[in-house]
Amino acid sequence: MMKTPVLTIVVVGSLLGFTFVARADAPYIEPANDAQHFGSAENQLFWTPEQQVAGFRNMEKLSPFRKVRVAGTPYPLPQHHVDLGSIEIATQDQVMTVDEYVVRQNVAGLIVVKDGKVLYERYELGNNPESRWISYSVAKSVTSLLVGAAVKDGYIKSVDESVTDYLPRLKNSSYDDASIRDLLQMSSGVEWNEDYADPEADINTVPWDTLSVYEYLRHKPRKSAPGEVFNYNTAETNLVGTLLRSAIGNNLSTYLSEKIWQPFGMEHEAYWVLSEPGGGEFGGSSLNATLRDYARIGLFAMRNGELQDGRRVLPDGWMDESIAPSKGYAGYGYLWWLRGGGAYAARGIFGQGIYINPAEKVVIALHSARADASVDSDRALQIALYEALTNAVRN
Repeated sequence: MMKTPVLTIVVVGSLLGFTFVARADAPYIEPANDAQHFGSAENQLFWTPEQQVAGFRNMEKLSPFRKVRVAGTPYPLPQHHVDLGSIEIATQDQVMTVDEYVVRQNVAGLIVVKDGKVLYERYELGNNPESRWISYSVAKSVTSLLVGAAVKDGYIKSVDESVTDYLPRLKNSSYDDASIRDLLQMSSGVEWNEDYADPEADINTVPWDTLSVYEYLRHKPRKSAPGEVFNYNTAETNLVGTLLRSAIGNNLSTYLSEKIWQPFGMEHEAYWVLSEPGGGEFGGSSLNATLRDYARIGLFAMRNGELQDGRRVLPDGWMDESIAPSKGYAGYGYLWWLRGGGAYAARGIFGQGIYINPAEKVVIALHSARADASVDSDRALQIALYEALTNAVRN
């Protein structure tokens, strides 16, 4: 990608409770000028930095979408700000402060919630508390929550049911013996290549409209027995979304609004990108929400799906089941990444994330426009960021 000049950005503290100065390697763009930098949504994995910043906060202007509506009073996030910018982050290869991480990893928004209070919140690249930002694969974990809600509601009897019971188009294919649990744990056994940097990989060549995904996947060979081997596959999480729509007889945006967004008290409408105009949502990607509402998703999960009035959206024990290590890979549950010590995370390419540490009562949410979609060193830094911030706010 092309290099951009390092700019100095001053964030005024009236919104956040304090003032600081930060530099960002990605370009600062006034939101009013975003349209000048839009790229093609079909080529978003290879956008320039300017296209990333403008596009990641305006996906509803570039793609078909469906609204996730809000209602009532937002879940409270009282402010108790602490300056965490000088906290040190360390991996095997790098040491830097939170301020330096924000610069080098092109962070657009970072929020730290401890004991239900916002301790740290900052915005860069022209973002503010009302900026929606694309989730990428963070949406997988939201879809996992909705599967739990469908089990609670009785639409799905068990995650051990066959995928083809809900998606009969996949009968007589490599999915015949795969269960819903296998899809949630990325262990269907079906061949798939998710190398974002390879233009010829499945992730970059699959046609994403619903019927074409069916046809593409039903002709893929099986590489291993279902439930045995972990193989990250975004297309299969779109199958989870399609399966969920089949089970509930509704679209994901409406179900998300009715089960989580409205009753839990999200603050802003979200937008969920569709696979085609009038079609279904991407079950594995592309929910667009504000940073604070990302944090509220984390709080909802940490509360095990319990609403403020005590009603439960998820079955008893669903989150424990969701974050139990899978047979194929001990670091993955039901579309959640497991971090050890009971902590877990939702993760999206280019640096999106929600980190949940129930033992420390910490939720961290992150919006980013990193230069690379997915590389090991960036992921290690992101994990180190979560751990350093959690340690810094530990009682």
